[in-house]
Amino acid sequence: MGLDVNSIRKDFPILEKKIYGKQLVYLDNAATTQKPSCVVEKICEGYYSCNANIHRGVHFLSQHATEAHEAARENVRAFINAPSNKEIIFTRGTTEAINLVASSFGDSQCEEGDEIIVSQMEHHSNIVPWQLLRSRKGIVLKVIPFDENGELQLEKLDSLITNRTKLISVTHVSNTLATINPVKEIIKKAHEHNIPVLVDGAQSIPHLKVDVQDLDADFFVFSGHKVYGPTGIGVLYGKEKWLELIPPYQGGGEMIQKVTFEKTTFNELPFKFEAGTPDYIGSTALSTALDYVTALGMDNIAQHESELLEYAREQMAKIEGMRFIGNVSHRGGLVSFLVGDIHPYDMGSILDKLGIAVRTGHHCAEPVMQAFGIEGTVRASFALYNTKEEIDILVAGIERARKMFHH
Repeated sequence: MGLDVNSIRKDFPILEKKIYGKQLVYLDNAATTQKPSCVVEKICEGYYSCNANIHRGVHFLSQHATEAHEAARENVRAFINAPSNKEIIFTRGTTEAINLVASSFGDSQCEEGDEIIVSQMEHHSNIVPWQLLRSRKGIVLKVIPFDENGELQLEKLDSLITNRTKLISVTHVSNTLATINPVKEIIKKAHEHNIPVLVDGAQSIPHLKVDVQDLDADFFVFSGHKVYGPTGIGVLYGKEKWLELIPPYQGGGEMIQKVTFEKTTFNELPFKFEAGTPDYIGSTALSTALDYVTALGMDNIAQHESELLEYAREQMAKIEGMRFIGNVSHRGGLVSFLVGDIHPYDMGSILDKLGIAVRTGHHCAEPVMQAFGIEGTVRASFALYNTKEEIDILVAGIERARKMFHH
């Protein structure tokens, strides 16, 4: 059973919007997805009917809000097939989750000269926190390179791993090249040397079925807003043994067991890593978003997006001067491209005037751009509500821009 995209689109009121008098064609889904009505309604319901600070209240509203928040945690656990609720930490998003690991794991498990391995295609969120750790602790940052198609050169991983390697942190799906990395293989190799692996799942969670036990990931992170949920909420999954071992990231309420001025003991998992009032409205809305995609079926979503991708590349390849950045066979639902010598910003601006939303620039992955010797790309990224008609509009828009610049 495929997706009934026409009826799905009715769940997303923003798709009716007109931009400069044109129908909105939203192709910036890798940056953030639009939200179905049920998610927005859940946020309203939370504030209107059961808004109270959680975990500490004896009154009805507080208990009700607490139950909803913890039910959301269970739903996240089930969605990624984690073994235990204790291993699901709510964060503000992928970036905070990586910073949490870089701080808590980095400061407690790494000494000067120890090594962290990342890949050349990482988002800045999976580079900068490790560089901050480097300036704090004097660790060494090593990089797995990719080839001209955008495929990781995994044969080089063996020579990068030494007895000083403490962690490998790698993206599941590249936000610029669309490469779906063989993370299971990377994890297996790392575990042969007892090295834990963090997987950045920001770009995989909306598109692929993720099973953290099958991957055997030690840490897996993602953001709610990429998977049709609200902004400002995300998830860190961590294996219990690691979360028990590393210290809290922030101090405050909720993460404590007992506080005296002499000594503080920390709360049990997962609360040890959730200082302060959590986003209990966001967690329940994220849970609603996960229910939404589960009901449609992750396999159906993947199938639909892969058909869109194939169609887009086929149609776009006919455009004179078209250059795709990233040409791997196993890929996610986005296309990064340049046309002739048209600057990505100019292309994006013209498409915008036609009602087409794409992303332009370096996509927070400057090392990728440096590898190709370019400043940036235009990126069109697809979601479950996009259609082939929208791709036709995109292709016509690119063609129009090309003619404007080449006359």
